[in-house]
Amino acid sequence: MNQFYKFKFLGLLAILFSAGQVNAQERKAPAYPLITHNPNFSIWSQTDDLNASTTKHWTDADHSLLGLINVDGNIYRFMGKEEANYKMILGTSDETPYTVNYTETEPQGDWTSADYAATGWKSGSAPIGDDANNVKTLWKSHDIWVRRAFNIANPASINDLLLKMNHDDNVEVFLNGKKVYEKAGWTNTFQYFPISKSELKAGKNIIAIHLLNTAGGRFLDFGLVDKENASAAKVQLAQQKDVEVTATQTIYNFTAGKVDLKLIFTSPLLMKDLALLSRPVSYITYSVQANDGKSHVVKVFLGASSNIAVFRPSQEVTAKKYATDKLSILKTGTVEQPILQKGADDMRIDWGYFYVAAPKASGATQFITTAGQAADAFRKGSSVSTIAKGKSLSLNTVVPFGSVGKAPVERFVELGYDEIYAIQYFNTNLRPWWNNSGKETIEGQLTNAAADYKTVMQQCAAFNKEVYADALKSGGKEYAHLCVLAYRQSIAAHTLVKSPDGEILWLSKENNSGGFINTVDVTYPSAPLYLIYKPELLQGMLNGIFYFSESGKYPHPWAAHDLGTYPKANGQTYGEPMPVEESGNMIILTAAITKAQGNAEFAKKHWKTLTLWVDYLVKEGLDPKTQLCTDDFAGHLARNANLSVKAIVGIACYAQIAEALGETETAKKYRAIAEGMVPKWMEMAEAGDHYALTFDDKNTWSQKYNLVWDKVLKLNLFPQKIYDTETKYYLTKQNKFGIPLDSRKAYTKNDWILWTATFAPTRAEFEALVTPVYRHALETQSRVPLNDFYDSNTGIRDNFKARSVIGGFYMKMLADKLNSK
Repeated sequence: MNQFYKFKFLGLLAILFSAGQVNAQERKAPAYPLITHNPNFSIWSQTDDLNASTTKHWTDADHSLLGLINVDGNIYRFMGKEEANYKMILGTSDETPYTVNYTETEPQGDWTSADYAATGWKSGSAPIGDDANNVKTLWKSHDIWVRRAFNIANPASINDLLLKMNHDDNVEVFLNGKKVYEKAGWTNTFQYFPISKSELKAGKNIIAIHLLNTAGGRFLDFGLVDKENASAAKVQLAQQKDVEVTATQTIYNFTAGKVDLKLIFTSPLLMKDLALLSRPVSYITYSVQANDGKSHVVKVFLGASSNIAVFRPSQEVTAKKYATDKLSILKTGTVEQPILQKGADDMRIDWGYFYVAAPKASGATQFITTAGQAADAFRKGSSVSTIAKGKSLSLNTVVPFGSVGKAPVERFVELGYDEIYAIQYFNTNLRPWWNNSGKETIEGQLTNAAADYKTVMQQCAAFNKEVYADALKSGGKEYAHLCVLAYRQSIAAHTLVKSPDGEILWLSKENNSGGFINTVDVTYPSAPLYLIYKPELLQGMLNGIFYFSESGKYPHPWAAHDLGTYPKANGQTYGEPMPVEESGNMIILTAAITKAQGNAEFAKKHWKTLTLWVDYLVKEGLDPKTQLCTDDFAGHLARNANLSVKAIVGIACYAQIAEALGETETAKKYRAIAEGMVPKWMEMAEAGDHYALTFDDKNTWSQKYNLVWDKVLKLNLFPQKIYDTETKYYLTKQNKFGIPLDSRKAYTKNDWILWTATFAPTRAEFEALVTPVYRHALETQSRVPLNDFYDSNTGIRDNFKARSVIGGFYMKMLADKLNSK
């Protein structure tokens, strides 16, 4: 190709690419927060276009919100996807009890065929797995082979055959001897996989499965379904023009034919007002205006799934429509109502009730159908409730806008959840904060939310601007964007309750990393966000741990790791302690509260316990023995230099608190101890152009993120040389998505990177460390609520999502706030 034509061709490509980019949705987040209140009531969109996927709970279970708009009889979908209708052919265990034949010894012969004689195979009930609390047949070996026989009368009558299966992990599936599906990996919910119905026979059939365990848990449950034909009446897709994420809102703009729709999700998580923070009500706002200068008749449909109130979609629910003086309300919840009867990581709430409410003044119509009937009812103009008890129902709300012209017309609906009881705290069931007295009602909360709508929206808009402006000033545009993404996610990983002694409890769930409640080394990275906006909430993250020790329930000279498995805070369930880690965390955070509040009253209440813990650090902290730290996924480590930093900083923090309490001699004693440890640390960790991961291996390195408190709390322990040396070295270790956590592997933690960046000597170095983290948020293939633990080369998550720890992104803002005082 000659040079002239080459340039013309490249220019044409550039124009075409540019044109394509105009219609492509610019990515703003790995997942978009829609309804965010606590670990139970947390709904997200995992695609850039809101109408490209079903909305999800943070655990990846479908929590469907379907949005349609009718413009002069033309219907457009702007949110979620219509749910498919499945007819059971061969039930899974949640639908019907069944047994299988199985063996854990590799079978000889054609074990997948219908004619195979499974002599010597065992018989067991499904599901199969290694968790005795959730399976009927225990399997703890490396492999298992399973056969299930069934009869089909008329295969030709099946419309679209799918395998319904939940498996952990690698699986091969055979139908009548032919392999129809295989996967390396696992699922954590039922998923549907298309297979050909031509493999079925009239009469007897066999599904044969080989399951291989490679890591973690074991599980198998499976069946067959028929995907029924969708309605012939199709809807058009509204065109999403843009999306914006702010601290408290996610805002979408669509074009739906001849009207424009602005859709705003508001979870008013304003920490200065605990009554508002704890009110379990979010708003969905619709603002509609014509885009052609003419008038159009418009109505909007919301279909909210009853699965928002179940652990598994197989659970039966009831639903009803009723009204108060000012609201029309839909309500749903499980028939069973097992209040606080289970605790786990991959869990959805199946007690309490989910609500959809609309002001009567809006003229909204509400009705209940099955999920499959919901969109058709809107298309046909029907508003008749067709069901009150069943599975996977749809709570439907139609909001009329009348004739809409150039002027925007605004309406809103409310989504709420009443957990009834939110937390079990040392065997006492606690109501959510908003109803601690037991005298409030969810109807009252919904009514108050409707009455406060305009005021709350104004407060949220002002707060959104404040957060962004402060973050922009502290760290630039990329940093500000990360802080905005962190805000609702971090808060929504907590629940607010009051202890039996009247103390505030702000209890985290360790999402997707064990499900532990009130984990101290999750509180530690989360803390900066709460120290800025409501230090009392950080007290609420420490109160339970102090109580656990001071009540004698945890009789050790160090702080506990956690209080149990969410939502049951009855005592530590993590397998072993992290003595230096958690004791250091508790002392440092107590000092941070003292600094943020300008007094030591909180520390004074717990002085005896803090003294016990600091003496442990003095004894064991400088050169820690083999033990776990917060980065427990990396395994046990002895002589950990960063953990040693935590101990030294913790001792100095204790001295700082003592000074604030007027305990001058105590302050001098422990300050001298901390100062005496610093040169020893430098000597042991020094490795030329950096400081080592462990004191006994100079060929290693690690992020020393615990140093940040030396700067933030103005402890002035470590010489500037350490910060200069470490930062310079880190910048030579950058990968595409950030600095690795240490020299052992490529994985990293973005919360720790932002702590490390905070002590960088210059703004340019800070931004250089932050940019790869920003890139990860916008480019990672892991489309989940922002994960904090991932491969720094690929950006793919190793584990963890939707965790509160990204509240740690606010460390630079905290440093600036405290140092400006």
